[in-house]
Amino acid sequence: MRKEFLPFTRPFIADSEIEGVVRVLRSGWITNGPENTEFEKKICDYTGSKYAVALSSATAGMHLLLHAMNIGPGDEVITPSLTWVSTINMIELTGAKVVFADVDKRTLMITPETIAKCISERTKLIIPVHYAGVPADIDGIKEAAGGIRVVEDAAHALGTFYKGRHVGKLGTAIYSFHAIKNITTAEGGMFVTDSEKLAERIRTLKFHGIGMDAFDRENKGRSAQAEVIEPGFKYNMTDIQAVIGSGQLDRIEEITQKRTDIAQMYMEKLKNINEIILPEFPKKYEFKHAWHLFIIRLNSDKLSRDNFMSELKKLNIGTGLHFRAAHSQKYYREKYPETSGSLPNTEWLNKRICSLPLFPAMTENDVNDVADAVKKIFSK
Repeated sequence: MRKEFLPFTRPFIADSEIEGVVRVLRSGWITNGPENTEFEKKICDYTGSKYAVALSSATAGMHLLLHAMNIGPGDEVITPSLTWVSTINMIELTGAKVVFADVDKRTLMITPETIAKCISERTKLIIPVHYAGVPADIDGIKEAAGGIRVVEDAAHALGTFYKGRHVGKLGTAIYSFHAIKNITTAEGGMFVTDSEKLAERIRTLKFHGIGMDAFDRENKGRSAQAEVIEPGFKYNMTDIQAVIGSGQLDRIEEITQKRTDIAQMYMEKLKNINEIILPEFPKKYEFKHAWHLFIIRLNSDKLSRDNFMSELKKLNIGTGLHFRAAHSQKYYREKYPETSGSLPNTEWLNKRICSLPLFPAMTENDVNDVADAVKKIFSK
């Protein structure tokens, strides 16, 4: 057994990013300012997106999108249940109805076929999730959607490529920079789109509904009198966060390669364990995996997923659960009782998925410790 606990994840912060934070703190401009502008530009350069708006979180981006689209009572939004609840919460808070699409048991993602079954005359938005670093079939989903808007939940997917292009390049997507993500700003998100009109609306809504923020007024020769165009929110990113994000983005290829190397070691060392199912991938299209998560599925009648995670913890191995299906959470199972039993693949996965440790600073010895612990548990 390991002497020290191996966490599920750990941020990969470089000295240069710490130095960047110190520089910003000494600059006299620590909130939304030049570092935000630079970070947004770098995201556009990397992803190929036309416009980017830095935000306090990906959840903020989803809230602003729903508000900008005037989604509310009488509308329906299609998204998977097998995802973090933030998107579902934002939809619910608008008064719209959440419509859960089932997922593919192999890839853990909604498909054009499962989405098509959910579309009605009230459907106003479809939000597929690029899961664990693998892209959903976005072209197929948009074809199934017809004229309904599709917005990509790319919280797991910075560094993920679909058919040779970065996810989110064509259309609208939202990235997360939470502490566990491939690049982090501690908390934070980025809204990207190819629509100038939508980008400007999000930029206005993120800062009280004011047509320009303090940095714009200070540096672009505009009137010092801030004017509210419409009621808005307070969802801007700070420059302290943005300078970390810029530094992290400079290292995205290194980060992705390290995560890929660890994942490949896992695939080799765990391949002959019958009690688990290793990650499986889409076969219909070309993609590049960002390896945000390494998710296995328990395939044992003798040991539950929760007990498996507890046994690993006893052996000083941390794990994660990404995610407990939203429709199984107390509020949503009471609000939408008809959903129970209607998502067979989601419910099968809900009892079996488990995320093993995966972060760039892990060593081969760490991977060996995880593999040995898994084998030890099932050898009992």
